[in-house]
Amino acid sequence: MTHQLITRFLQRGTQGRIAYDVRGNGPRVILVPGMGELRSTYRFLAPALTDAGYTVVTTDLRGHGESDASFSSYGDVDTAGDIAALLRELGPAIVVGSSMAAGAAVIVAAEHPELVNGLVLIGPFVRQPVANPLQTLLFRLLMARPWAAAAWKAYMPTLYAGAKPSDFAEYQRTAIASIKRPGYARAFSLTTRTDHVRAGKSLAAVSTPTLVVMGEKDPDFKNPRVEAEWIAHTLKGTSVMVPEAGHYPHSQQPDLVSASILDFLRTVTTRA
Repeated sequence: MTHQLITRFLQRGTQGRIAYDVRGNGPRVILVPGMGELRSTYRFLAPALTDAGYTVVTTDLRGHGESDASFSSYGDVDTAGDIAALLRELGPAIVVGSSMAAGAAVIVAAEHPELVNGLVLIGPFVRQPVANPLQTLLFRLLMARPWAAAAWKAYMPTLYAGAKPSDFAEYQRTAIASIKRPGYARAFSLTTRTDHVRAGKSLAAVSTPTLVVMGEKDPDFKNPRVEAEWIAHTLKGTSVMVPEAGHYPHSQQPDLVSASILDFLRTVTTRA
């Protein structure tokens, strides 16, 4: 089924605009990508949701894709502000957040529960991980200008442990070309410095229905299953482990992930 795709821009004060697409008709679902990703990371999930009768909104993070790179700050808290502003613009929705955007979604659900009808957290960073200070410093140096694009190009495939999408090479070229544009390497580098402290502190205040989706091979977590189950237990939600998938199961195993998310959405929209 073909759905008209409309690209719009949300003005965020005087600093810049956030790009987003709207397609479909029905209960609203907002899809937010993670650091270094584009909204086209949801190129498989979005059509599945619109075909199932949902209005789907896909947005770029600030400093990514078609959103502006003129902002002064980036990260979980800033992304949470952008999500909340978009929800106030469009109306309450189910929020799907990947990676750091999952942490941002948790913040919004805790601070603005009237705007969030449900949460889907994919490969979620929702608490500050225990990290080696030297490794953290090395990562920041690698993701700094002027080699941010080259470093992300080399690192990106490792996050797709398991099955890669058939169009991964094309998607990667587009993502890296986006970072190479003037001003975007700086925005990306600043985004990599985010922390998840505010998200972790927000968990106790979240009461919205929640689904956690985690790739069994997600390299960002020492034990992906343990992390997924801990988050689901903490938020009184459910978790789904996706085989042959790393940090981006929604594009690595789109059929499995779409089916799981649709099952969850039906319970949320029925409840609503």
